[in-house]
Amino acid sequence: MTVQNGKVVNKVAYVLLALFLGGLGIHKFYAGKTGMGILYLVFCWTFIPAIVALVEAIIAITKPADANGNIVI
Repeated sequence: MTVQNGKVVNKVAYVLLALFLGGLGIHKFYAGKTGMGILYLVFCWTFIPAIVALVEAIIAITKPADANGNIVI
């Protein structure tokens, strides 16, 4: 389901994936952003995607969830 050029994902799942597997871009694949996920995978050896994923997890934590626990990414 898409809402205003974004993807609706479960907040808890997205945050956990971003925190633990974010350096590999798994949270991007989960959100349906395959291109960004591949980019994270290609550059995972630099640890830059891990830092960016940590920031993205913090941003996702601060977003309010709907009644089903979903957020728009």
